Amino acid sequence: MDTIRSGFVEAARVLEQFTNDRTAWEALEQAGRLMVETLRGGGKIITCGNGGSMCDAMHFAEELTGRFRGNRRALAAVALCDPTHITCVANDYGYDYIFSKGVEAVGRPGDLLLGITTSGNSRNVLEAVASARSIGMKVVALTGKGGGQIASECDVEIRAPKSEFADRAQEIHEKVIHSLVHYIELELGLA
Repeated sequence: MDTIRSGFVEAARVLEQFTNDRTAWEALEQAGRLMVETLRGGGKIITCGNGGSMCDAMHFAEELTGRFRGNRRALAAVALCDPTHITCVANDYGYDYIFSKGVEAVGRPGDLLLGITTSGNSRNVLEAVASARSIGMKVVALTGKGGGQIASECDVEIRAPKSEFADRAQEIHEKVIHSLVHYIELELGLA
């Protein structure tokens, strides 16, 4: 149990490190503003990620389209997670394009892409960023470790503090996702 307990201690340390990072708060506010501008302008937020990050992308979208803390109107968000789309594109074009083809299909100027990648180097998320940019979309990224390649290719990067394993970054991403949804609701007068 000492090993398990040490995981909780590490998680608390990483959360405290994030909480005390002024740059992280500035990035979170900047991302929130871009998302509010997107929704106010009639755009939507498209999300993507792999594995646990896909679960986070889905979670973010459902918090906007459904309910977060209280009843309110649905907000426009789409997670690129349809297994038929993913397997079709992976088979026909390659796994690197599973998200970019989705962005190409449903993305429009004025929309925003939320790309989630703990390494910052997931090729399929980077391709989605390139597709979003070609359409004229803004891009927010949730990352970890050193931020990876995506850090220089997005409008706003929210980076979890560096840790040995991806689960610590994913825990920070979960808190960031809830904070962004709450920020959006507050700014739109829906909370």
